[in-house]
Amino acid sequence: MADRYEVIIIGAGPGGYVAALRASQLKKKTLLIEEDKVGGTCMNWGCIPTKHLLHLTKVFAEVGNARHLEGPRDRILCDWAKVQEERAKVVDKLVKGTEFLLQKNGVVLIKGRAEFTGPDKVSVASQGVREFESPRIVLATGSRAADLPFLKPDGVRIIASREALELPSVPKSLIVIGAGAIGLELATIYRRMGTDVLVLEILPAILPGSDREIAQRLERILIKQGVKILTRMRIEESRVEEAGVVLKGICLKEGTPFEYRAEKVLAAAGRKPNSEGLCRGLPGLAVSRQGFVEVNSKLETNVPGVYAVGDLIGGKLLAHKASHEGILAVENAFGAARDMHYNALPMAVFTDPEFASVGLTEEEAKESGLEVQVGKFPFHASGRALTLESTEGLVKILAGKDDRIIGAHILSPYASEIIPELILAVHRGLTLQDVSSAIHIHPTLSEGVMEAALKAKNSAFHILNI
Repeated sequence: MADRYEVIIIGAGPGGYVAALRASQLKKKTLLIEEDKVGGTCMNWGCIPTKHLLHLTKVFAEVGNARHLEGPRDRILCDWAKVQEERAKVVDKLVKGTEFLLQKNGVVLIKGRAEFTGPDKVSVASQGVREFESPRIVLATGSRAADLPFLKPDGVRIIASREALELPSVPKSLIVIGAGAIGLELATIYRRMGTDVLVLEILPAILPGSDREIAQRLERILIKQGVKILTRMRIEESRVEEAGVVLKGICLKEGTPFEYRAEKVLAAAGRKPNSEGLCRGLPGLAVSRQGFVEVNSKLETNVPGVYAVGDLIGGKLLAHKASHEGILAVENAFGAARDMHYNALPMAVFTDPEFASVGLTEEEAKESGLEVQVGKFPFHASGRALTLESTEGLVKILAGKDDRIIGAHILSPYASEIIPELILAVHRGLTLQDVSSAIHIHPTLSEGVMEAALKAKNSAFHILNI
């Protein structure tokens, strides 16, 4: 006989475990099923380990490049084995902490692969086959690195992001396929460690879909840091050799063939939803041609009582998006009937400087026919940026003709920590005056937000209003 729960959540990544915690707050009997590790890709093989490696390699690079330090620079080494050991410790601490929270909140956690035996029934092979049922099920099975037809990861020469974060030694050369957030962050890590890094992107610019002006500025900075970036490069074949990998293709810009080789190749050109098993168990489940589960604005699938969240449903594949969707799905499953909105969904790329964004880009706003006011503040006019020796960034704020802020884009140190003020502005429909009239601490990078809002009205204080 099946054990009955008020809600079953399949997948314990940032969408699933947060959904489970929300269900427990609502005093509901909750089952969370995970076949691998609690925390999912983000906590174990994505967001968290990447940021740890970015932090430690930045310290190493800053010491090596500091102009005012004396002494033999060639004697400063980075112990990569210890870096990897610390990465594993950080991840383990977070995973155990999350498991502790789930336990203390009364969430029942079962490890094993869930399979549907009916629209409201699930079996799990965990110390024998166990059966569970619930009138409410939330799917949060996430995604994995997408295979490319000409490039199949082998975990050794051709790797995905998971292997890239766990390499036992630093490669001498690395080709990164894809100039999205994952590709650029990993390119930054290994370039700081001395790897010869080449990024190949098929589209005309890095960070496709981002504000073009900011993306171009970041591209110039990364190139200055030693990352080679080539856009409009279509790869057509690959060959694994004893010493590395050879890639061949066509440069769409020039119409000429190219050939590059490296010790390792990182495939970072998109992700694929983990929906195959769900489709077999729920044969009527509606999915897109790419395999993403289709949901309505309340995150309901076409199967009654079944909801889906996170990477599984597509859109921007972001951990914080998944968590927010998880909360909403659970609340709706118990009668809330709220719609999910994405107009204030932020993103960040943790390069140096960081790039953070929310709302519409300038291109999107103009394509939509909106009258746009643009306020920009370059960080070469920021006292705090000067003290940090990082003045190549920019704050860019977009507002409609009614002065309500509809988008914002920041390129600066700690951009991901600065942008929440503008996330709230987009979310709550605040105006340029709401932001510019608030007192900002001096000297901080956040003053650039105030100045950009002022500049949209040609009222800035620390740059010319022309």
